[in-house]
Amino acid sequence: MKDITVGSLFAGIGGIDLAFELEGAKVTWANEIDFVAGEVYRHNFKSILVNEDIRNIDSAKVPDIDILTAGFPCQPFSIMGKQRGFADSRGNLFFEIARIIKDKRPSVIFLENVKNLVAHDNGRTFKKIYHTLAELGYAIKYQVLNATQHGNLPQERSRIFVVAFRNISLIHQFSFPKEIALTKSINDVISRKEKKHDFYYYNPSCRYYDKLNEQICDKKNIYRIDDSGIAKRAWEISPTLKANMGTYPDRVPLIRDDFGIRKLTPYECLALQGFPESYYLPRLPIDGIYKAIGNTVAVPVVQRIARNIIVAATHL
Repeated sequence: MKDITVGSLFAGIGGIDLAFELEGAKVTWANEIDFVAGEVYRHNFKSILVNEDIRNIDSAKVPDIDILTAGFPCQPFSIMGKQRGFADSRGNLFFEIARIIKDKRPSVIFLENVKNLVAHDNGRTFKKIYHTLAELGYAIKYQVLNATQHGNLPQERSRIFVVAFRNISLIHQFSFPKEIALTKSINDVISRKEKKHDFYYYNPSCRYYDKLNEQICDKKNIYRIDDSGIAKRAWEISPTLKANMGTYPDRVPLIRDDFGIRKLTPYECLALQGFPESYYLPRLPIDGIYKAIGNTVAVPVVQRIARNIIVAATHL
């Protein structure tokens, strides 16, 4: 079997690319506009990364690839955002993906976004995306998958995944992965007995300290400060890691360990996304790191999809 090549748009820190490489594909080219995410990517991949706005990418300079992936911006469609969709300049970036698809004609397309994409604007947004791909000659399947049910990850994270084949007959060879049992808890990811750097701990000078100390009195659950106050989750599952962890530092999930109340570290957040311990985070602004991790994917979920894509794509 020849190497299956992947081109990656909105590559972020490389969650999608890692998943495809774990299944034997070769990522040959990637694009990411965010500097911090791009630096993390460069430290973990050998593929060419173009740190540039996709609107400035000349598709003639994108190498021929078998699979085109894109975890395109989700904020315009998220229920946590303003849901402006295609009225948001970031929402319009889907049509830049379509431009490159039209010019490069990859065999397979893989897209990822928030689950609300299907319902946004009474379904009209997703219908436009679906019909655009169909008009380009692709057969499409899509499904919302949760990291807890499809990736054995202790994080509540539902995302929509879209897979499209240029060879229409191959779409019948592809199916999304079935549910699997969740056997991991957050305590398989974090250690409450290991002292972390003082930076991650809340101290009396913090405006939230007294309330946190009052409400986070156990070493079992996981917490997060949100718009309604201090929210608690059962110890098995973390709340969804979000990009606003970088914008609002107190949105990073919290625990009480043997040394106090602290935020999860970036490496713990990476583990909740299913990244291996060997994944490297260079010295970069911490807010940018948290944002990039919140923007990435649950790697085991994408890996299972990638496996099925590759099996279907090599069926003939």
